[in-house]
Amino acid sequence: MRWTSTFIPTLKENPADAEIISHQLLVRAGLVRKLTGGLYTFLPMGLRALRKIEQIVREEMNRAGAIEVFMPALQPPDIWQQSGRYVSAREVLYKVRDRANKEWLLGPTHEEVITTLVAGEISSYRQLPRNFYQIQTKFRDEIRPRFGLMRAKEFIMKDAYSFDVSDEAAQASYQKMYDAYTRIFRRCGLRAMAVEADTGVIGGKFSHEFMVPAASGENEVVYCESGQYAANIEKAASRGPVIPTPQADSGAALEKFPTPGVVTIEALSRAPHHVAPHQQIKTLVYVVESKLALVLLRGDDQLNEAKLAGALGTNQLRPATADEIAPVLGAHPGSLGAIADTLKGEAASLPVYADEALRGAGGMTTGANEDGHHFRHVRIERDIRVTRWADLRTVQAGELCVASGQPLKVRRAIEVGHVFKLGTKYSEKLNALYLDESGTQHPCVMGCYGIGVTRTLQAVIEQSHDKDGIVWPLSVAPFEVCITPLSVAPNSPVMQCAERVYAALIEAGIEVILDDRDDRPGVKFKDADLVGFPLRVAVGEKSLARGEIEIKPRGGAVNPVKIESAVEAVRKWIETARAELGMGMAQSR
Repeated sequence: MRWTSTFIPTLKENPADAEIISHQLLVRAGLVRKLTGGLYTFLPMGLRALRKIEQIVREEMNRAGAIEVFMPALQPPDIWQQSGRYVSAREVLYKVRDRANKEWLLGPTHEEVITTLVAGEISSYRQLPRNFYQIQTKFRDEIRPRFGLMRAKEFIMKDAYSFDVSDEAAQASYQKMYDAYTRIFRRCGLRAMAVEADTGVIGGKFSHEFMVPAASGENEVVYCESGQYAANIEKAASRGPVIPTPQADSGAALEKFPTPGVVTIEALSRAPHHVAPHQQIKTLVYVVESKLALVLLRGDDQLNEAKLAGALGTNQLRPATADEIAPVLGAHPGSLGAIADTLKGEAASLPVYADEALRGAGGMTTGANEDGHHFRHVRIERDIRVTRWADLRTVQAGELCVASGQPLKVRRAIEVGHVFKLGTKYSEKLNALYLDESGTQHPCVMGCYGIGVTRTLQAVIEQSHDKDGIVWPLSVAPFEVCITPLSVAPNSPVMQCAERVYAALIEAGIEVILDDRDDRPGVKFKDADLVGFPLRVAVGEKSLARGEIEIKPRGGAVNPVKIESAVEAVRKWIETARAELGMGMAQSR
């Protein structure tokens, strides 16, 4: 490929709306252009990198025994109504109508479609196991698209779905996908870590996310340096708070005391009351499937909504408003509590969900359900009727690991892949059933496995860049080598040499672009570094006079080599780099 024959519109300045470095470099290096919020056009260099990631994904999925299919992006709403996600996933669904005013959905994912397919085609245990996958465009109604391809309204995803006869068999399918994902991200040059994860709106019993550590990541990962534990913050557990919860006191009676103007945990901890946050019970009010519920945590803890949703088995929950709270509890946020004797009328029937860190707590302080008043000497087992205990708190750095006992750390990361063990949630509702050897009917046991292909592209850039631009891993670079002649005058020795090297490298199976622009060397070098080609070959008059050309790995030092050995030197460098990423010469073509 010649530079003048393609389209690489590089920019000197960062776009005003690009908040993170990978988004900035996507645009500056001429990989994508924004159409509007959450929608991007891929330009030639970006498309080449994207196709390479797709190919790596495809090769590893095929290697793991998955079967490629291609499903419609446009989906009928009835299968979503049948699965129950027409309601539970309504906030992300794009709904459109045709000329007959019939409703359709633009698919954000394809569990319903693939399960409907299997329901109509597979009926016997002899046809299982099966794992179907596709690489397809998805649509999600992001309320706030941002960070370029990280959170877009339209994106490319690889999604796979396994169908098995038993939970044990499904676990084997899950492990195959887990291993395939490990290989995929390694081949893409990503340092990804697998962490335990919440199953979210997709549902299921068990899942892992593949996370790329990055300061700009929208997720937080809790991990132990021993390597024995890692989990998304939404799933993470620990051995409990660093400061133990006060336990049952001497039996002092409840005492109500005035706290005028005190409506926060911090305010109650200051003079004149001096109640430490870990000695307070925080009372939150949530609307759960249209009904109010009380949620209790220690004052120094934060509610993890994903854990609450998991404990209650629903994603239909939100914080209640002050206007919803006051008529039922008789007080406003800041003075709320769950003391049984203060819950009258409708409030007496509200369920109370308490975090495990409060179990056995005594000598605590909580709101009195009377504005400007609190109770002290609270014993939770004596004074509060808890409907259900659950782990509801967000783990904090420094707490001890459940596996190793070492302090936990928290870091930000980008999610690039997610594997779920779904069970029979979809197969039961959509009738994906099979007959066993005895003729008894059972629902297929399912798993689903997603990789954000476009997100993976940007994650590579976020993890691999320097002050000059992108530093592509060889496996996903738009081109492996950029030849930069410092003069492009027709029939000049410089251009003739560049053309010979260009032809020889193509013959050797190396992906090479020839920068044949009539521009200053500095401009060409800056563009090559910005776009991030792994190896640059510079041909100039001075080096030719010495019988040499210059080879420079991206981010490395310039290495002069003799003209006659230049092609072999490049070939060996490429071969070594490919081997490090698990590539072969044939794989990269």
